[in-house]
This record gives sequence, structure tokens and C-alpha cells, in this order.
Amino acid sequence: MTKKSPVKVLRSFRVVQFSRELRDDVAAGRITLTYRLWSRLQVKVGGRYAIGESEFEVDDIELVPFSSVTAADLRKTGEPDLESLRNRTAHAGPVTDDTLVYRIEFHIVQ
Repeated sequence: MTKKSPVKVLRSFRVVQFSRELRDDVAAGRITLTYRLWSRLQVKVGGRYAIGESEFEVDDIELVPFSSVTAADLRKTGEPDLESLRNRTAHAGPVTDDTLVYRIEFHIVQ
């Protein structure tokens, strides 16, 4: 009879990029909402993604016009004002009030 070697299970994390100046606040749970200008959805509800040594889970995803951002939403993004959020979201192209963006809510799990 041969001895079986123990199997090591490795978790494979998908990564969602955040700007360097936001990463600590995301990892600490102070930022819980992001807006993304993607041509196709790159996360899913219930999916877990790495942010540094932490991990977050997506709670909700909506495709919304940028004009739907509320003051409460803005606070959850960690941005000081709407134009800062617009500029950060616009890394993949221009964002007007009518531009459809993904609104992604999440929470830290580790």
C-alpha cells in the first residue's frame, strides 16, 4: 500500500484593479462602491476578488447612467466630488451624464 501525499488546495483569486491611493481604503472596508466603464462585465455577484492581502465579494451590479450617482453613492466611492469620480471612471473613455457605467457594490471578507 502506498502512502498518498497530502493535497494542497490553492485559492485562485481574480483581481480587480483599484488606483494606488484607494487600495488601503478598499482593503479596510471604507470604500464599498465602484463605478466602471467596461465594454463587458468583468465581475459577478458573489464573486470574490483580491485587493492586496484582502479579498472582497461583489454584492450587487447594475448598469446605470452616470447621472444616477447620488451623494450617498459618492461617499461610498471615496471620491471627494462627482467630477473626481467622473475622471477616475473615464480611464477607458469619456464619461458624460448619459454614459452607461457599471455600479458595483462590494464588501471585504478577509
